[in-house]
Amino acid sequence: MNRVLLVPDGLDGQRVDAATARMLGLSRNQVADLIAAGSVLLDGRPVAKSDPVVGGAMLEVELPDAPRGVTVVPRTVAGVRIVHDDADVVVVDKPVGVAAHPTLGWDGPSVVEHLAGAGFRISTSGAPERQGIVQRLDVGTSGLMVVAKSEQAYTVLKRAFRERRVEKVYHALVQGHPDPFEGTVDAPIGRHPGNDWKMAVVDGGRHSVTHYRTLEANAASTLLEIHLETGRTHQIRVHMQAIRHPCVGDPVYGGDPVLAARLGLERQWLHAVRLGFVHPGTGEPVVFESDYPEDLQRALDLVRER
Repeated sequence: MNRVLLVPDGLDGQRVDAATARMLGLSRNQVADLIAAGSVLLDGRPVAKSDPVVGGAMLEVELPDAPRGVTVVPRTVAGVRIVHDDADVVVVDKPVGVAAHPTLGWDGPSVVEHLAGAGFRISTSGAPERQGIVQRLDVGTSGLMVVAKSEQAYTVLKRAFRERRVEKVYHALVQGHPDPFEGTVDAPIGRHPGNDWKMAVVDGGRHSVTHYRTLEANAASTLLEIHLETGRTHQIRVHMQAIRHPCVGDPVYGGDPVLAARLGLERQWLHAVRLGFVHPGTGEPVVFESDYPEDLQRALDLVRER
């Protein structure tokens, strides 16, 4: 049986043998045999077992039997905070290390599982493992996201995100000082030509626009407010690297690992601080905000002190 899967963001950067084993419920020895036989392709190309994968890549595996499916296991997840709840939507402040919904290959916690475990009833629209999900945040990014509870809310919000009528604001701590202090990065994003496991600004990539402005400049870093006009995989991280000011704590896209270690960061300094949309039930605009989580606040305090 031939299986075609998208690599979840939670496995970004892992070896292809380990990632495939987790996605399909196989041992790494079994996957190594499949790779040796040429039965594993990543974005259409054969792989070596140590090659890294990138979230969103297409994985093709020729299997003798069908793999396990994805199920929602209700469980409460520490750190997930409910910001707002009504008959149509629930707004969640997602901590780092939590996926938006279960996927093949991700056995960590998810927002959907937390809502199920906490007794929330959400929209039945969408695939079973991601019912109610109208937007996603990467596992390594914290902050605000909205989940639809009613079928009307699901339809209205999906259209609003597709038509870019939702305000999504991020704060990012980047290395150095962008010049100018306020600007727009308009550069197409696609697969990196030399490393399929990451994204890059490339000719022929998908149209991608990021707006930024400086909030605070420190000795060697800058706190930016970022508005996304489009929503590509790793867009902020890629565009910040493209202007030579990578997110602090993001070695995949040019961040200094020594600096990250000094600040105690185990992920990129990137947080979804504000989310605004027209409420699908009342028709009124609503805006929600999120404070920085402890690890990001601590790192910011350190750079301010220095």
